[in-house]
Amino acid sequence: MDSYDIVVIGGGPVGENAADYAIRGSDRTALLVEAGLLGGECSYYACMPSKALLRPLDVAETANHLPGIRPDVTVDRDALLARRDDWVSHYDDAGQISWAEGAGIEVARGRGRLAGEKLVEITAADGGVRQVEARLAVVIATGSTPIIPSSLEPVLPWTSRDATGVREVPKRLAIVGGGVVACESARWLAALGAEVTMLVRSERVLADAEEFASEAVAQGLREAGVDVRLNTEVTQATREDARDTGLGRPHGGPVTLTIGEETVQVDEVLAATGRRPATDDLGLDTLALGPEDLDDPEQRPSWLHTVGDASGDAPLTHWGKYRARQFGKELAARCEGRELPPTPAFVPVPQVVFSSPQLAFVGKTERRAKALGRRVRVLDADYGAVAGTALLRDDAAGHVRLVVDADTDVLLGATFLGPDVAELLHSATVAITGGLTLDTLQHAVASYPTAAEVWLNLLENQ
Repeated sequence: MDSYDIVVIGGGPVGENAADYAIRGSDRTALLVEAGLLGGECSYYACMPSKALLRPLDVAETANHLPGIRPDVTVDRDALLARRDDWVSHYDDAGQISWAEGAGIEVARGRGRLAGEKLVEITAADGGVRQVEARLAVVIATGSTPIIPSSLEPVLPWTSRDATGVREVPKRLAIVGGGVVACESARWLAALGAEVTMLVRSERVLADAEEFASEAVAQGLREAGVDVRLNTEVTQATREDARDTGLGRPHGGPVTLTIGEETVQVDEVLAATGRRPATDDLGLDTLALGPEDLDDPEQRPSWLHTVGDASGDAPLTHWGKYRARQFGKELAARCEGRELPPTPAFVPVPQVVFSSPQLAFVGKTERRAKALGRRVRVLDADYGAVAGTALLRDDAAGHVRLVVDADTDVLLGATFLGPDVAELLHSATVAITGGLTLDTLQHAVASYPTAAEVWLNLLENQ
């Protein structure tokens, strides 16, 4: 039986980082076990292809709002999809394999599951089975899987994989959901020519964001031709000849959706209704464990760990990679008998929605902070009133909000809404992580003329 210091089940970016940081600069060994493409969901079906599809839309929109550029800059559908294919390496993970080997990490193709104390069983595509032993740790980094509502199961709806991997654009598309996947997918699929209807069960899209931001994103979708319907629930779906036709192709004939007393017919439906940890069939029963025990250090053995989506953490690649790096560093430090510097008291989770207008937020919203019993005050500023922002595009508009602890003047949360705000978010993330007060932030001088000057407008309003 082969033995490794660390065995990671799941070869996405989270698993890759856990293995890398656990053995980096040492003679320790690591094995990555992956049944699909090394690099995981992010590299081929989520972050990378979606942003490859969305960035050209941002550029075209900006160009159409800048005098000095010929009007009517449009998106070339075939070229846009070709760019997506390049960014996902045409669904070939040879580059990821090369990276892993260069980092000293061995890769095993197959389905990994626990087989006993520090044992992992790997079943290859051809049915061959081998067992490996982990001397120090087994890490479950299997990511998450889409949640399909029971009302949609009979019609084999699209998931986010089909949306990013679109090959045949449906003429009429319904998107069930109002989160990030729903909002971003609606934007590029509408740009590719689909007639998009969004069916949102709640009273607003992006329910975790500030209300002004949710309203602006919904309005932006409507202006792009998307029919956004709030407080709407699909109770039944039917389809003739539902079948798996391959990635990004309609899964059969037209779909009839029942919404209250109304029926809507579309050519495809995308289920963008959330994700759950992918912890099924991991052999947990061999250790007398259930999925609910993975996040309980008193129930699971000390050598077994979960990171990323599989742990129930925020399902964001950058957050999973951060947690994986921390795990790897901690394991390495224990092995080498040294201590790590203390972590900050609070590490916020940043998020960007590549909508139009773009939305970026981190930390606590006003509503969330108040729900936690914090006394807060809110600072607001017009994003479009800054010279640097106005230079980005002549009709630049948006809004920025800071949520501040009323007792300590420490920044708790920030929301940026407007063109290219994604690149402003990290400054707020640094400020919140560092526990900076508004007085300290006043000494962080923004260059002129840049959009970052919105910070000055915010702080002057305190």
